[in-house]
Amino acid sequence: MNVNQFDFELPESLIAQTPLTERTASRLLSLDRHTGAVGHHGFRDLADMLNAGDTLVLNNTRVIPARLLGVKADTGAKVELLLLKQLHGDRWETLAKPGKRLKAGAQLAFGDDGTGAPLLRATIVSEGEMGGREIEFSYEGIFQELLDRLGEMPLPPYIKERLDDRERYQTVYAKHEGSAAAPTAGLHFDEPFLDQLRAKGVQIAYITLHVGLGTFRPMSVEQVEDHTMHAEYYELSADTAAQLGRTREQGGRIVAVGTTSARTLETVAGKFPDGQLEACSGWTDIFIYPGYSFKLVDALLTNFHLPKSTLVMLVSALAGQDHVMKAYEEAIGQQYRFFSFGDAMFIY
Repeated sequence: MNVNQFDFELPESLIAQTPLTERTASRLLSLDRHTGAVGHHGFRDLADMLNAGDTLVLNNTRVIPARLLGVKADTGAKVELLLLKQLHGDRWETLAKPGKRLKAGAQLAFGDDGTGAPLLRATIVSEGEMGGREIEFSYEGIFQELLDRLGEMPLPPYIKERLDDRERYQTVYAKHEGSAAAPTAGLHFDEPFLDQLRAKGVQIAYITLHVGLGTFRPMSVEQVEDHTMHAEYYELSADTAAQLGRTREQGGRIVAVGTTSARTLETVAGKFPDGQLEACSGWTDIFIYPGYSFKLVDALLTNFHLPKSTLVMLVSALAGQDHVMKAYEEAIGQQYRFFSFGDAMFIY
């Protein structure tokens, strides 16, 4: 299967640069994955599309201010690090810019303690592919406090506008720190709307998947099957495992909010092929593309994704490539807003 089968032309004007003032004010495109029928709605209409007994599965990861701007200690040249994953202690997996100039052993400096000395130092331990670097930090004090002070939200490169309110790149239920990007389908919810869904009888369950390197790396292969996903850490609690089991038994739908939730659910389904889910955690590199048969996910709430991305492939696996490409074409024609701060799509 060629990657170009998932390409489409997107006017740059449709890439949402800022979040809407109200989280629930976005538009919502519905897609019947069986027939390809498309509908146009407001996001709050999702309440009419969910049924009592359905379970909405939300990813409660929290984004860290993972973008650090500093200098090379010897030359003063500007450098940028994107923290992707804490390996152990003060060692991190990162993306570094400019990658070609940052060799193993290079010393980096971030911030100023008021005396001219840096607040945070880093040594490049080893070099990986495509700007990947293993970094070891050294500092005085508490790392998380320094990161909150020095770091910026790691907004995707297609967002050019400055984000003044960091919390608008967090879901209202974000809890467990560890992501380098937000699970953006969840940005549409606020607490009153979640309460409205609960009052209707929709169950709310949480999983955790810390979004990492795969979000920032484009596919570099021509054939879909040749792509390898980067592993990301996930957790499923005993409460959520039990809730999902009850939903299945009672005939409700499991509705994943975002591709991160979908990938976690399908990873867990693979661990427990008999359907008896249990609490678990680990690393997943599951790659879902057309031909995959979903085991837990019945419906998906998601944003509109980049051309030729693994995320477009995942939604195409659920709804069919033809249906998804036609729905995207209609969304572009109807001027929907795309990507992280854009509008939503409900596939059922």
